[in-house]
Amino acid sequence: MKVYLNGELVDKESALISVFDHGYLYGDGVFEGIRAYNGIIFKLREHLDRLYRSAHMIMLEIPLAKVKMQEAVIATMKANNLKDAYIRVVVSRGEGDLGLDPRKCKNPNVVIITDKIVLYPQELYEKGMEIITVPTRRNIPEAINPQIKSLNYLNNILAKIEAINSGYQEAVMLNHDGLVVECTGDNIFILKENVLLTPPAYLGALKGITRDTVIELARKKGIEVKEDVITRYDLYNAQECFLTGTAAEIVPVVKIDGRVIGNGKPGKITLQLIEDFRELTIRDGVAVY
Repeated sequence: MKVYLNGELVDKESALISVFDHGYLYGDGVFEGIRAYNGIIFKLREHLDRLYRSAHMIMLEIPLAKVKMQEAVIATMKANNLKDAYIRVVVSRGEGDLGLDPRKCKNPNVVIITDKIVLYPQELYEKGMEIITVPTRRNIPEAINPQIKSLNYLNNILAKIEAINSGYQEAVMLNHDGLVVECTGDNIFILKENVLLTPPAYLGALKGITRDTVIELARKKGIEVKEDVITRYDLYNAQECFLTGTAAEIVPVVKIDGRVIGNGKPGKITLQLIEDFRELTIRDGVAVY
């Protein structure tokens, strides 16, 4: 495997960064997860736009122009002879000392990894997933703005651990007011009274690229979509429920906290959106080959 590291394609074993890098020491950096389908990198420009916005928010200057970053992503895909892949672009603050001061980190590190990923087994896409809510609350936006995809994912990891310890693969996270925000790695949607609902970003949810794509697809189908407050009561009494994310794509949810959603099977609208999304992935992106 070849990894892009600061302008060079190096072997995986040689892709090394100092232990004094503040991305390692403090989670000081940003990242994007991107998918490629049959040689098409899905929504690459949108992902890179968000990467640069995240970096700007934490006053991290990426040492590559956006067009050069796009070229680097494509070059890394080609170097690994991949057509279907998961792409991780990481920009860390760079090497500094043991203090917090970012001014001592003069040279940010840029890493691009292209590999395979299977987040959930195929059975869950066909039969649906069971999830739970967990005690760990989502960070408040005033502490860490949810639109920053930072390297500090401990909040999500703690919630993931709670889900795993309870025998589940995914968990719903609430905000400090007990309102539904998102899952540990995915956005969440419900169908309520034939309206598709998803939590608004101001409550602490990431405006996911897949989330926004699904909203657009649904509206093109004539489905009313609202970004609105969702409670656990709303979750339990939803007609349909599904999760969205770059790695997960669209995953149906059929049970939450032991409550069956709808008829206990992936819903009609969910299945239609899955089909529409998969068609879109092979024609909406940047071609590698």
